[in-house]
This record gives sequence, structure tokens and C-alpha cells, in this order.
Amino acid sequence: MAQNITKSAKSIVKEALSSVEAISVEDAMVLVGSETHVFVDLRDGTEQAKTGSIPGAVASSRGMMEFHIDPESPAHKPEFNQAKTYVFYCASGGRSAMAAIVAQDMGLGPVVNMTGGIGAWMKAGGTLDKS
Repeated sequence: MAQNITKSAKSIVKEALSSVEAISVEDAMVLVGSETHVFVDLRDGTEQAKTGSIPGAVASSRGMMEFHIDPESPAHKPEFNQAKTYVFYCASGGRSAMAAIVAQDMGLGPVVNMTGGIGAWMKAGGTLDKS
């Protein structure tokens, strides 16, 4: 029996994009190294290794983010326990928008989604750290 999928991934991303505050790549670029903002790379490790990450970004793949945010989790990352604005990004902005909603539901905030993701960052000439 076939599954009856009632909501497309595209529609879920569209909803997420409309419900999360957005920041442009240009506005985000001036925040690298800021004392008030933390960049969070939601791509998986192979994607991060391939292109590099925004300097100083916390690596938190979409699959592990909830565990990294939760202070009770053995995988908790202390970078998520700061009174700062979190700038989420992924490859093009969809996964990070969905992740931002979950992060906000968990109590993390403020969270903003970088429009266009790392693709837009690279097109705009943004700096990347390759490890």
C-alpha cells in the first residue's frame, strides 16, 4: 500500500521560511566575529568539508542539532548556551529555516535564517574556513 503524503517538503520549507526571521547575506557578513551573534552551520560534515564554513561557525548538522542545543544531552554544545542571536544557515536556506523553527520551539532565541545559505554567501564573496 502506497503512503499518502499530505504535505510536500517544498511546502514545509515554504512555511518555515515565512515563519522565521531572515537575514541577508550582506547583513550577515558584517557579523562574522561579532560578540553578539553565533553562526550555526546546519549542513552535514561532508558538505562542510567540501566548501568550508563561515569563520567561527558552530558545526551542528541538522540531524544532531536538537542534541547539541539541549543542555541535558551528552552531545550538548556550550556554544548554544549564550545570550546571543543565532544565525542559522545550510546550503540554500531550507534546512536551516526548518531547524530554526525547532530551535525556537526548544527555547533557543533569537534565531534568524540566512537567506540563500552558503551558496549565496559564496556568490557574495563571503570568507570561508576550510579545515
